[in-house]
Amino acid sequence: MTATAVAISLRDAEEFLYREARFADEHRYDDWEALWTDEALYWVPANGDETDPTTQMSIIFDNRARIATRIKQFHTGKRHSQMPPSRVRRMVSNVELLGSEGEEALVGSNFLAIESRERGMQIWAGRTEHRLRVIEGELKMASKKVMLVDNDRAVHTLAFLI
Repeated sequence: MTATAVAISLRDAEEFLYREARFADEHRYDDWEALWTDEALYWVPANGDETDPTTQMSIIFDNRARIATRIKQFHTGKRHSQMPPSRVRRMVSNVELLGSEGEEALVGSNFLAIESRERGMQIWAGRTEHRLRVIEGELKMASKKVMLVDNDRAVHTLAFLI
């Protein structure tokens, strides 16, 4: 049995991912932000899943401070890209415990997100890898990598939190 299986059960990982998706879908950004560790990294690669975000373009490559800035921008009510807010619903599936590294569990999953805007509906699909850590008895995200199925093509405005 791995350290991941002892520290974090598959059910705990699933419940965390479902809660994270619900917070984002419901625009509960303060709750969503509270799920992150202090040294968080949020990455949505462009032009393939294994690019180097320090030398190549990313759709999103945010540290903890930038995540907080995004949340503050949403709260101003002046974030043009979210006026009115997108209606989003995500489905999370194929959740797997992929292993562990130090105190973190690597959790993989697939997702499908439907976004409704004035321009119509957009489907976003991909795979995520979360690095989860138990801090004071609660699961937190140390990192989230979102690998969009079509990240090798031009991406429509991604104005919500994927």
